[in-house]
Amino acid sequence: MSHGLLKGKKGIIFGALNEQSIAWKAALKAREEGAELVLTNTPLSLRLGTMDQLAEQCNALVVPADATSVEDLEGLVDKAMEHFGGQIDFVLHSVGMSPNIRKNKPYEYTNYDFFFKTLDISALSLHKVLGVLYKKDALKEWGSVVALSYIAAQRTFEGYNDMADAKALLESIARSFGLLYGKKAHVRVNTISQSPTRTSAGSGISGMEDMFAYADALSPLGNASASDCADYIVTLFSDLTKHVTMQNLYHDGGFSSTGLNAEVVETYTKGLKKD
Repeated sequence: MSHGLLKGKKGIIFGALNEQSIAWKAALKAREEGAELVLTNTPLSLRLGTMDQLAEQCNALVVPADATSVEDLEGLVDKAMEHFGGQIDFVLHSVGMSPNIRKNKPYEYTNYDFFFKTLDISALSLHKVLGVLYKKDALKEWGSVVALSYIAAQRTFEGYNDMADAKALLESIARSFGLLYGKKAHVRVNTISQSPTRTSAGSGISGMEDMFAYADALSPLGNASASDCADYIVTLFSDLTKHVTMQNLYHDGGFSSTGLNAEVVETYTKGLKKD
């Protein structure tokens, strides 16, 4: 059911790969709420994914761009502004990848060339996106930028590897640019710390299924789905959240505020008794 939250608004969505993607579901939800969209991903991801189907459903323009390339980003923003006939209202940064995770490199034996790539793709790309938007004055007054994060930026989750460091940097960039862009044009910049979510990106993380099950059991509301996250993203793009900025917002069913619950303790102690 549409509420018209984004009627008349125009935005860019990074990172939709397939129907599992949070970005994919966010694009559908934004369109449902009345937004016009430009979709973007790397040329390789566009070939491997199915974004053409999403573009057709959303009546969206697809512009290939590598989020780590300032030149590509400048071209993307120029094309989006030309397509929309002016400034942009919102941007979703849903970009992340760790070569160390893909190559099964444990954290203590990190390949530093891979590490630099993790930081560039998963965090510095947000700085580059915001930098291009800022310099081109591409976002309207009271615009909104949202980037996806994870609680491993704040707490240690074994197996999340150098992505945890990248997410911590991502959140810091959002705060720093949130101050600058807020003063410039009342643009707000936030990150969403989402529950473990079964996506193509998440599937490469060691122990992801165990992490998903544990978080679901510990959270009083259970894990938030990709579709639920899309709903939350839309509220941050809307005018209902005009004074929310520089925040890392937990969207995790209460996981981030729960130390223990009786069911998880019982499961754990049963396991100890069996041993």
